[in-house]
Amino acid sequence: MGKITVVNNLSLDGVMQAPGRPDEDPRGGFEHGGWAMPYNDEVKGRAMGEGMARGGALLFGRRTYEDFYGVWPNRTDNPFTEVLNSAQKYVASTTLKEPLPWSNSTLLDGDAAEAMARLKDESDEDLAILGSGALIASLMKRNLIDRWVLLIHPLVLGSGRRLFADDGTFATLELTDSLTTTTGVVIATYESAQQSTTNGAG
Repeated sequence: MGKITVVNNLSLDGVMQAPGRPDEDPRGGFEHGGWAMPYNDEVKGRAMGEGMARGGALLFGRRTYEDFYGVWPNRTDNPFTEVLNSAQKYVASTTLKEPLPWSNSTLLDGDAAEAMARLKDESDEDLAILGSGALIASLMKRNLIDRWVLLIHPLVLGSGRRLFADDGTFATLELTDSLTTTTGVVIATYESAQQSTTNGAG
C-alpha cells in the first residue's frame, strides 16, 4: 500500500493560498500572491529537489492541476519540469473530461476520496499532493493522508485560504524530521500518529 504525502507552503497562520505568483489565486480578493518567493534559497531548493527525485505519482485537484499545467510543462530554467512531465498525475475533478492535456494524466472517476482509497489498496506507489486544499480536506476526513511536508514561512498573512479547514476534523501528527533554511523557513515532516476523526466520531 502506497503512502499519500501532502507537500505545501504555509504561512504561520496556516494560509496556503497563492504562494508562488501574484496572479496564482486571487479568490476572495487575496492580495498577497507570491508571498513564498522571497524566502527561496539553496536549502529549500535542494530539499524540494530531493523530494521530487524520490519519484512517485502526483495527485491534484482541478484548480491546482490547471494552474500547474499552465506554468510548468514548457519551462526549461529549472530541474522540476522534466520530473513533473514524466510523473503519473491523478486529477480529482467533476468538470474536467478526458483526455487531459498534460502527459501521463489520469482523471479520477467519482468521489475523489473513494478513488484514492481504492488506489492506495491496489498500488504500492507513493503519491504526493501539491496545493489542492479542497482535495486535502476530503482525504483528511477519510484518514487517507499519511505524511505532511509543510514549508512553514515566518510571516502572518492575516487572510487567505488555509490548509486546515475549520470543519471539526481532528488529527494527531508526529514530527519525524525538520530543517530550517537560511531565510527562516521551517521544513517540517509529520507522520499521521493516529487516525483522524470528524466531529468526535471515530
